[in-house]
Amino acid sequence: MNSFEQDLALSRRIAEAVAAAGGRVYYVGGFVRDGLMGLECKDIDLEVYGVEPRRLRTLLGELGEVYDRGASFGVLGLRHSDLDVAMPRTESRTGARHTDFDVTVDPFLPPREACRRRDFTINAMLRDVLTGEVLDFYGGREDLNRRVVRCVCPETFVEDALRAFRACQFAARLEAEIDGETRALCASMDVTALSVERILGETEKALLKAARPSVYFRELRAMDHLKEYFPELEATIGVLQNPKFHPEGDVFEHTMLVIDAAARLRGRAEEPLNFMLSALLHDLGKCVATQVQEDGRITAYGHEVLGLELVERQLRRITNCERTLRYVRNQAELHMRPNMLYGAQSRKKKTRQLFDMSLCPNDLILLSRADASGKLDEPYREENEVWLRERLEDYRSRLKQPMVTGQDLIDAGLRPGPDFAALLQRARMLHFSGVDRRNALRQILNEMQEKPS
Repeated sequence: MNSFEQDLALSRRIAEAVAAAGGRVYYVGGFVRDGLMGLECKDIDLEVYGVEPRRLRTLLGELGEVYDRGASFGVLGLRHSDLDVAMPRTESRTGARHTDFDVTVDPFLPPREACRRRDFTINAMLRDVLTGEVLDFYGGREDLNRRVVRCVCPETFVEDALRAFRACQFAARLEAEIDGETRALCASMDVTALSVERILGETEKALLKAARPSVYFRELRAMDHLKEYFPELEATIGVLQNPKFHPEGDVFEHTMLVIDAAARLRGRAEEPLNFMLSALLHDLGKCVATQVQEDGRITAYGHEVLGLELVERQLRRITNCERTLRYVRNQAELHMRPNMLYGAQSRKKKTRQLFDMSLCPNDLILLSRADASGKLDEPYREENEVWLRERLEDYRSRLKQPMVTGQDLIDAGLRPGPDFAALLQRARMLHFSGVDRRNALRQILNEMQEKPS
C-alpha cells in the first residue's frame, strides 16, 4: 500500500471514529473537484463537523501523533501522513496580509455556510468520506462541467487577493473561462501585499500543470495584474519583431506560444519549473535591444545578453532561489545558440563548448526547441533535436576523457594564483577542440612562456 492509499484508509478510520462520536467527515476542495473530473488528486483535505475541537484532538490522537499544520486556521495533521484535518470556520479580514484574518472555529456551522467562505464553486463541494454523498450548494458540479471559474460569494471573495491569481491558474489548468463578474472582482483587487511565495505558488501550478500556461498570463493581463509582479514580462507587450521570422506578432505573443510549446516538453526537462521560467523570460532582452533599421527591418541584436539584468530583476520579484536565478540567466543567455549551430552545421568543437557553458544542456536543447516552435510560420523540424542530441552525446563522451587539471599545472611548476581559473578554462577549450591532455598542457606552458612579463 502506497502513502496515498494509506492516507485514504486513514481518512476512513477518522470518519468512522468521528461518526461514532456523532459527527461527520467530508473530503473538501481539490480532492472532490478532481475526483468529479476523473482525475487523481493526492492532496487530501478533510473537514470535520459535529464534534468539539478537544474531542477531535482526542479522536485523532488514538490514530496517531497529532500536530498543528495551520494553527491560526485550526488545521491539524497526523505524523506520517499528508492529511489536512480542519473544522468549519468563519473568517473576517483584519489587514492586507494573507495571515491577517480573525478566524473562529465552529464545528456546528452548517455545511452550506461553511462552503460559502470558499473561493470558487468548483472548490466548494463536500463529499462524505463514508457514504460518498456530494454536497453541492452553489452549482460547482455544473460549473465544472461547463468549465467555468466562478466565485461563491462576491462579498467574501474579495477578502483574499490571491484569489485573482488562483482564478487565472484554474482557468489555465482546467481550460476554463473565468466568469465575467468574478473577473471584474479580481481586477478590482489590490494584490500588492501578497507574498512572493504565494505568487510563485500559483505561477508554478500554472507552469507545471496546465497544458497551456499562456492562459494564466493572458488572464492576468486582462485583469491588469501583470504590472505588480510581472512588469518585465508586461513590457514585452507591443515590442515589435521581424514579421519575416515572427509572423505571430509582438514579443509577448511569441512568449505565450513558447511557454505552451515548452509545456509539451517539460516532462523531459531535468528541472521542469526552472525550464518553464526560462521559456517565460528568455526574450526579455528584446525590450531594450529591439531597433527599427533605416531599411525598415526590425532587429534585436544581442538581446540574449542585454536582457540578463531584466531576467534577474523579474525573477527576484517571485523567488530568491539562487539555483533558479543562475539556471534561468544561463538558459536565457544561451537560448539562441543551439539552433544557430545546427543551422550552420558547426563543428563538434563549437557544440562541445556550448554544452560546457550550459548549466543543463538537456534543458537548453528543449528550450531551443520550444523557442523555435513559438512561431506561426513553420513547424519545428525533428532533425534539429536529433542532431543536437548526437552532439550532446559527443560532448559527454569527450568529457570523460582526461584533461588538464590544477594538479597538472602545479606539477609543471606553476604556482596557484589568480590566473589559475583562466588557465584551466583554456585547458577545457583545448580539450573540447580535440587536443589531448599532454599536448594541451604543453601548449598552455608555451603560451605562458610567450606571455609578456
